[in-house]
Amino acid sequence: MLSVLNQDYPLVEYWVIDGGSTDGSVKIIDKYSKRLAGWMSEKDQGQADGINKGLALVKGDIIAWLNSDDVYLPEAISRAVEAFAHYPEASFIYSDVDSIDANDKIFHRMRYGSYGLAELMQFNIIGQPAVFIRRQALEKTGWLDPSYHYLLDHHLWLRLAAVGKPAYLKGVPLAQARMHKDAKNVAAAANFGSEAFRIAKWLGEDERFYPLNSKLSKKIWAGAYRLNGYYLVEAGRNYEGLGMYSQSFKRSPVMVTRDWKRILLAITGKPGTMLLRKPFDWARRLRYRKGTLKK
Repeated sequence: MLSVLNQDYPLVEYWVIDGGSTDGSVKIIDKYSKRLAGWMSEKDQGQADGINKGLALVKGDIIAWLNSDDVYLPEAISRAVEAFAHYPEASFIYSDVDSIDANDKIFHRMRYGSYGLAELMQFNIIGQPAVFIRRQALEKTGWLDPSYHYLLDHHLWLRLAAVGKPAYLKGVPLAQARMHKDAKNVAAAANFGSEAFRIAKWLGEDERFYPLNSKLSKKIWAGAYRLNGYYLVEAGRNYEGLGMYSQSFKRSPVMVTRDWKRILLAITGKPGTMLLRKPFDWARRLRYRKGTLKK
């Protein structure tokens, strides 16, 4: 909350939507209530439902949401406002995202690229905390689909990109995402694949994505299998993950090479999550096993 409240941009309408927490969150929200546009605490039907409640309340021209574990970096909002002025046709803007641990220590930077609709259709994933959306585009596409629980944000980015090209702020991270064993992309890593396949099927059927969906069909499914493999290995299910990577390779060999480090980890039988490891820890481990590095 403080990462939002302490932003330098003066015109921020900040609503806090709590899902009926009983862990002391309400007491914290109430402490800062005078600095909020408003807040509510009630049971919801899942993450998308809770976020949609907030989207229904806000009135600004630029819209974003921040989940409870994540934080904005200083000047994030003012930088986003400047970016929209620089890219007047962009449906949304986004940046790289720093990964932080439970103690706020940065251990990795998730770097993206200048993705358009074609790249997003191939499951190039963007970190949600650093996304800011143009209200006009959101009104055209509609809000989050409550039937999605893991790739709900990517499903929205695809719809937004279909009405206007996104803009990437290279080298200027706007947010940090907290990674820990209870985070959804770690604790429920094995559940992402089914929604990736569902999105791939939807992309092939929805007329908003013609004719790209026909041209990119193999790469769309390669991306879905790759994403499934990525998260299965994340969950320690290496054998299944390698199977998904194999299916991705059959459809687009080049796409799979992006994950060669993760595939190597899976082949060598390393369990658990790379998101919680320090960058290049896998290489240090391999050198130690070969006797070229002291413990």
